[in-house]
Amino acid sequence: MDLTEPTDPAPRATSTELLGLAVDARALLVNADDFGIYSAVNTAVVEAVEHGIAASCSLMVPCPAAPHARELLRERPHIPFGVHLTLVRDLPRLPWGPLSPPERVPSLLNAAGELYDHAGIPELLARARPAEVEREFRAQIETVLDAGLAPAHLDWHCLADGGREDIRDLTLALAAEYGLAVRIWLDPGRRALRRRGLPALDHPFLDSFALGLDDKAAHYARLLRDLPPGLSEWAVHPGLDDPHARAADPGGWRVRSTDHAFLTSPRARAILREEGIAVVGYRALQRIWVT
Repeated sequence: MDLTEPTDPAPRATSTELLGLAVDARALLVNADDFGIYSAVNTAVVEAVEHGIAASCSLMVPCPAAPHARELLRERPHIPFGVHLTLVRDLPRLPWGPLSPPERVPSLLNAAGELYDHAGIPELLARARPAEVEREFRAQIETVLDAGLAPAHLDWHCLADGGREDIRDLTLALAAEYGLAVRIWLDPGRRALRRRGLPALDHPFLDSFALGLDDKAAHYARLLRDLPPGLSEWAVHPGLDDPHARAADPGGWRVRSTDHAFLTSPRARAILREEGIAVVGYRALQRIWVT
């Protein structure tokens, strides 16, 4: 998909109208990220979708608990999911590497021959060769397809819109090839989606790792009450509080466990009903992207 074409002045349907909702509807895309990173996240993501307000999730294919996550998805074909394209390893106590042979993706690896951590993202983006990025992205997508699963979308782990324009564009090309939607949330990409008559976020993207932990449930409740008309997206990160999570993810388990608590709470469901908010997942967007 070419994102450099000039703006089309013709009027376009709004994102909510494209989703079959009223023009002034309040639509919220709730997607649970990091499925497959470790087992406590896998359990929590399934609960957040099946018994909470999450509507889809994103699978981290290279991670240690990804085989377990794939099995959970095989048992639950009703759960919409995407491929959380992963070039970053951000949990030092929980190693994972590329699916491609390391010698075929050297520009994606640091001096120790490992995927870059979060602090190394600037170096990764300075070094990554497009052909090697595409090779690894294809390996992750094909692993999911070879497991007999049908993803709905692509998004990126720790890289906003891929981190680089060319990475974003090659991901869009892969999505077109495989019949998938893509999470786009930075302004240039959102404007381009609107030009092409595709749903685009109308409001700032919310990453739950950016929220404070104090009174988090009350903060979430206020965000729902104050949700504006149009399409919004929350990237949430549910996880359970257990000893493995605390050991593997000392900087993140509290974010994940508080996300899970709110997403699966009766309060969250009640607010959605009271406010008339329509929660959507990426399967609904995929249908529009591939039409």
